[in-house]
Amino acid sequence: MKRVIAIILGGGQGKRLFPLTMYRSKPAVPIGGKYRLIDIPISNCLHSGMKDIYVLTQFNSESLNNHVNNTYRFDFFSRAFVRILAAEQTIDNTNWFQGTADAVRKNLYHLDLKNDEEILILSGDHLYDMDYRELIGFHRHNRADFTVSVIPVKESDAREFGILKLGSNGRITEFKEKPGSSSELKDFKVTGKDCLVNQRVCETCYMASMGVYVFNARAIIRALEGKDADFGKEVIPHSIRKLKGFGYIFNGYWKDVVTIKSFYDVNMGVAVSKPQFSFLYNGSVFTRPRFLPSARVHKSRIEHSIITEGSVLYDAHIENSIVGLRSTIGRGCRITRTVVMGADYFEDPNRNEQIKIGIADGSNIDRAIIDKNARIGRNVVIRNSKKLKNFDGENYFIRDGIVIIPKNAIIKDETRI
Repeated sequence: MKRVIAIILGGGQGKRLFPLTMYRSKPAVPIGGKYRLIDIPISNCLHSGMKDIYVLTQFNSESLNNHVNNTYRFDFFSRAFVRILAAEQTIDNTNWFQGTADAVRKNLYHLDLKNDEEILILSGDHLYDMDYRELIGFHRHNRADFTVSVIPVKESDAREFGILKLGSNGRITEFKEKPGSSSELKDFKVTGKDCLVNQRVCETCYMASMGVYVFNARAIIRALEGKDADFGKEVIPHSIRKLKGFGYIFNGYWKDVVTIKSFYDVNMGVAVSKPQFSFLYNGSVFTRPRFLPSARVHKSRIEHSIITEGSVLYDAHIENSIVGLRSTIGRGCRITRTVVMGADYFEDPNRNEQIKIGIADGSNIDRAIIDKNARIGRNVVIRNSKKLKNFDGENYFIRDGIVIIPKNAIIKDETRI
């Protein structure tokens, strides 16, 4: 088998995920109670037999670097690796990464590419389960220079993605990045057996780029010859004209986690009784082993929720929620439709803190995201009672109607949000 090198893009600022990206990069954002977004593409690579994995980092990269270095360690006799390639200034180039394509271009010399090798380019902010061997097999079968993995989407979602038009043989004939109107989408409409949106048949759909690409070594060098900064906006449209590109249709579950709403929705989606994506059934998703004690639950009622290790619940009602690592939820608390990320450490019980890490007695929280190490006082109510869409408050933010308590925030007793 030819050598396949995987490159995971993890350097973006993630402005639309603020304030979750206030102190961390997008791929380092916790998801599903105990994982981080970067664990998804790395796990997919390992399950697909990929052993040469690079993660490109730049913005707020400390927590991402720490997670990767402490999680993906292989024995001395294995050639497998997950290696960080941080943005760097050199004698030839003193600029930071200007986009996804620019990040790959500036790191090509680290890869020591051979002519018969292939490059698998992935994003670090997607949730999906995919065997990349099928994608690469398709790429080789068609003798493509590059292949874009695409997924069928409805018209209401099409404007958020790069949309491709495929010929009868699967070759890419046109590409439009985030079309702004229905008229721009007109020529990209697809009907028939390929319209399987979220694993359900749809009358019409559009083929959206997943941000998953395979390039032959020679092709990627040629595609990055110019100054194009971004794959979606520039490299793929330009490569269609000078290289042989194909679209591989993926019909599994896939979500782009780039906004607060999408992050909230995918977390709520994994907590339901029959999730479309399950960390339990979709194969193993690897993450950092923390050797925490089992969760302790005292006289609590839990419905359609995920409770992770190290958590302690005292006479609480948890419904349609995710309770992350080392969470402490006090007596009489009611937590509904909420993502509680938990804590990075167990707080010393003898420490003289007026408000402890966790959620204190009597608090009521609905449709919120509580970031790590937050301190929520007694009898606090968090539920966006004014139904604001976006708002910046004292120690909290509202985005898309969802209240976010940022990392390390302190919410005083009796506070109403």
